[in-house]
Amino acid sequence: MTPQELKNSILQLAIQGKLVDQRPEEGTAAELLDKILATKNAKSAKKNLTRSRGARGEKETSALSASPREKILDDEKPFDIPESWEWCLVGDVFNHNTGKAMNSSAKATPKSGTVRKFITTSNVYWNSFDLTSLKEMFFSDDELERCSAKKNAILMCEGGAYYGRAAIWKNDYDICFQNHIHRLRPYVPICEEFFYYVFFFYRNNGMMKPKGTAMPGLSSIALHNLPIPLPPLAEQKRIVVKIEELLPLIDRYEKAWSRLEDFNKRFPVDMQKSLLQMAIQGKLVEQRPEEGTGEELYRQIQAEKQRLIKSGKIKKEKLLPEITEDEIPFEIPESWKWVRLGELCSIATGRRDANFGSPDGKYNFFTCAKNPIKCHSFSFTGESLLLAGNGDIGNITYFWGQFEAYQRTYVLQPYLEGSYLIYLYYHLQSNWVQYNTGMVYGTAIPYIRLGNVQNYLVALPPLAEQKRIVAKLEELLPLCERLK
Repeated sequence: MTPQELKNSILQLAIQGKLVDQRPEEGTAAELLDKILATKNAKSAKKNLTRSRGARGEKETSALSASPREKILDDEKPFDIPESWEWCLVGDVFNHNTGKAMNSSAKATPKSGTVRKFITTSNVYWNSFDLTSLKEMFFSDDELERCSAKKNAILMCEGGAYYGRAAIWKNDYDICFQNHIHRLRPYVPICEEFFYYVFFFYRNNGMMKPKGTAMPGLSSIALHNLPIPLPPLAEQKRIVVKIEELLPLIDRYEKAWSRLEDFNKRFPVDMQKSLLQMAIQGKLVEQRPEEGTGEELYRQIQAEKQRLIKSGKIKKEKLLPEITEDEIPFEIPESWKWVRLGELCSIATGRRDANFGSPDGKYNFFTCAKNPIKCHSFSFTGESLLLAGNGDIGNITYFWGQFEAYQRTYVLQPYLEGSYLIYLYYHLQSNWVQYNTGMVYGTAIPYIRLGNVQNYLVALPPLAEQKRIVAKLEELLPLCERLK
């Protein structure tokens, strides 16, 4: 269960009356509701509160409040509640309205009043306010009662992507609010935090009824007619105490969950890296004396290379530098040998042609039939490794067939026919990017020089052991992929 699912589950239990026990001595919600409605009706009788709601032409909820309480039908009740609770409407419990529109009337007028800071939707977050940047406009004295919130009022976003988002004003001073904010004031003392959690649960579970799709809005009428559960006052407080006792535990759970999620995301990649590292260090499979040594394989490769030079199939190149102790990155088995990549493969680059692809570091190779170019220097056939020498430096692919390569795509072809090119593919995957650190040239289009590719160090096992290493990797690496 995710932290959000756990929090959601706790809030669901809370607003359904399942988080704490019901206690007969605390009375019933019916008694509380009678008290609320009596206070509400007394205030309604004292005032004539029918007003128009700004440019939208909707009636203020205070006018709606004057109507008798409507019976909530069974199919309007979203869930079951204890017998001691009551279903009621938001408008039964709260006197609510929106604030002042920021239009031409917001400017200073001859009426008595003052310019005041006010809250809009950008200042209201779940259970908190951001008061670092408040706008200002003129409020007349007769607007202040309707457009300012006192301590413990619930302020809720009316429209847009954040409709329903709410927080309780806890400051000791009053704050004005704009017409895109609902202010909810209970008719009698209640536990505002309980209803905050009701609204939070409703909003995050699609239980509010906004209008519109591109810019959804929670109108005063929709808010007024929203069914909510009402527990006895003492039980409301006990529910909030229990919620606030559990939320810090959820926060701790969330931190542990995040660490686990991060581990789970990294594990397949880390495991893949580990397997490749073990492979090229001689730790993935055992060494077998009957399979010979890396030195013997190296001599076979050099003999074949000399044969290819004598036959004119490849050109003779300068000898690569001897490998020094300082260059060796890790220990390898005694039967293995450190060699340079250029001693195992012919390494060539592709064609420089603006119309033949783009130097983006990806593998620009095509069959000759698709893109016929009669140039031996850039046409390749057979088993090859292709390394991106610029752009996404270090990208590697194995290719078999007939193709042509773009400049800075390094093409590696083995001197000795056999499967050791696949081993080199995994070797390069294991630490090619790490090896390239500090060896990248250029700024606009960074690249790796041919000499860096030729001098790359390879831990060379006997050929039979290479085949076993490759077989083991191809057995284990797909398992890592499945875990991603």
